[in-house]
Amino acid sequence: MKTQPLMTLLAAAALAGAAQIGTASAEKIAVDSFGKTPDGADAKLYTLINKNGLRAKICDFGATLVSMEVPDKAGKVADVTHGFDSADGYASAGNPYFGASVGRFGNRIANGVFKLDGKEYTLATNNEPGGIPCHLHGGKVGFNKRMWKAEPDEAKNAIAFTYVSPDREEGYPGTLTTKVTYTLTEANELKWEVEAKTDAPTVLNIVHHSYWNLSGDPTTLINDHILTLNADKYLPTNAGLIPTGKQDPVAGTPMDFTKPTAIGERVDAKFEALKLGGGYDHAWVLKPGNGIKLAARLKDPKSGRVMEISTDKPAVQFYGGNFLDGTVAGKKGVKYAFRTACCLETENFPDAPNQPGFPTAVLKPGETYKHVMIHKFSAE
Repeated sequence: MKTQPLMTLLAAAALAGAAQIGTASAEKIAVDSFGKTPDGADAKLYTLINKNGLRAKICDFGATLVSMEVPDKAGKVADVTHGFDSADGYASAGNPYFGASVGRFGNRIANGVFKLDGKEYTLATNNEPGGIPCHLHGGKVGFNKRMWKAEPDEAKNAIAFTYVSPDREEGYPGTLTTKVTYTLTEANELKWEVEAKTDAPTVLNIVHHSYWNLSGDPTTLINDHILTLNADKYLPTNAGLIPTGKQDPVAGTPMDFTKPTAIGERVDAKFEALKLGGGYDHAWVLKPGNGIKLAARLKDPKSGRVMEISTDKPAVQFYGGNFLDGTVAGKKGVKYAFRTACCLETENFPDAPNQPGFPTAVLKPGETYKHVMIHKFSAE
């Protein structure tokens, strides 16, 4: 079935959205209060809207995507992300990184230890899958729990967030200056772009960590979502979900999403990787290509919503919401249950600082780290 033009599909939705936002418009970036952070700072919520009625709400606490409202094939607009109604939810211990800009190092580092230029650095071990401790998503107080300086750009329909991480914050060497920019385009793309510079050699893997349920109903499972990954290899792990260093072919296994496949079709198969991860929670190695390339395509067959993700990074972590357990109360008090959302995080390889066969995660003074991740929405 051909994708329907959203301009035609969503005329009514765009008008309805304009009515709901009051004085806000596609030319004006609305700024609202979003509560206080644990240290008493006032968090702000910025709203980007395009002419087709898409709406992205982003908070300066964690440079976090709080919601993404997109239309279905009938033009009905709904939020398709998990999250919270105020900043205190994102600051809570129970927040599983909903919508966050994660750093310094997204994903896992074995034992919370790495060596750089002959010196060993020790990080927090704040995660222990399989009872094996590791460092996860930047530590106890990562980038997702820091206040960022916001700079709206109405001409570009964008917001840039800047955070300066001091030397040895969470154990990482070097003072790192990071800029995350969200842009909502008239082509229905939400762009998340990162640039970072350091004054001393360091390691980093800054990633975006939204939880998606394209149905618009956060109580439904994502097992019926159809996923395609532009990857013919994945990284097998040990029991602690740390890559072994191998790159295994997906062909003939439940890890094969080279063709559109329902997420739940093989999630409970008797396969070692799925057993260790409690389902899908692995890095897929994207097929080689220059520049920004397609990484994943996700479709909800009922609503018709489609999200395509493109990136300049070598891998995508597909996580099927295996650790959601219904204990976290999110937007409007909804308790997010097991596998009611999935994450598709473009990234460098997990544990790259400890594995010389992986793409380097080292950033040196004078260099600029860059990461581009584009979410393109449509309906069919």
